[in-house]
Amino acid sequence: MSPLDRVAKARLATEAALGLKAENPVLLDMREVSSIADTFLIVSGRSDRHVRSVADAVMDAIRLAGEEILGHEGLDDGHWVLIDSNDLVIHVFDPEAREHFDLERLWADAAKIDLVEDLGLPAEEQEEQAEPA
Repeated sequence: MSPLDRVAKARLATEAALGLKAENPVLLDMREVSSIADTFLIVSGRSDRHVRSVADAVMDAIRLAGEEILGHEGLDDGHWVLIDSNDLVIHVFDPEAREHFDLERLWADAAKIDLVEDLGLPAEEQEEQAEPA
């Protein structure tokens, strides 16, 4: 199995998270602002159990695609799970931790990747997962 390109891997992880009803997905293109990873995926779960389930689903999808998980942190706690898959770093937060750490503000200089235009996800799926106004 050949390695996934950056966009395919981001789409795979996003779909896995949304498949378990993760909320408020944000993808950041980190290539111009950090050497940590090419892409950040940030999503929220509604509870510690939901955060852990979403994180497990994302890791399973990445592994099934033949990609490696280099490490993960926070799975036992379930407030903020960080998954390192080399060029993609996934952050799964509970709502309080996401608001507290506010990675979108911290990395505001990173370009947002449009879930519909750039990843080809259905517009209705993005709308359903969007943060309420």
